[in-house]
Amino acid sequence: MQKLTNKEEEIMHILWKLEKAFVKDVLEEVKDDKPHYNTLSTIIRNLEEKGYVSHNAYGNTHQYYPIITKEEYRKGFMSNAIENYFGNSYKSMISFFAKEEKISAEELREILDMIEKK
Repeated sequence: MQKLTNKEEEIMHILWKLEKAFVKDVLEEVKDDKPHYNTLSTIIRNLEEKGYVSHNAYGNTHQYYPIITKEEYRKGFMSNAIENYFGNSYKSMISFFAKEEKISAEELREILDMIEKK
C-alpha cells in the first residue's frame, strides 16, 4: 500500500463516509482549505492510480468509490507506524502512550482482558 499525503487521506475519509461520490460531492465535504475543483479531481485520480479508488463513468463525469476499506487502510497504516516509530514493538507503542498519559490504567486492563479472552 502506497503512503498517502494528508490531503489524500482526508479525501479517502470523505469517500469512505459517502461510499460513492462525484468530485463536486467530495468538494462539498472538505472542511478546511478547500482545493480548487481541478486540484481535487487530480488528487482523486492520483488515489485511483495508487489503487485506493475506482470509478464508474457516466459520459464525461466520473463517480468515484473506495476499493480499499477503512479497516484495510488502518491495518496498513498502523503496521507501518509501529514498524517505523516503535521498532515493530507493540509493547513500546503502549509504553509510549502510557508515558504520554494518552491511555489510562483502566484502558490497559481492558486491553489485557481482550488479550486473555482470545
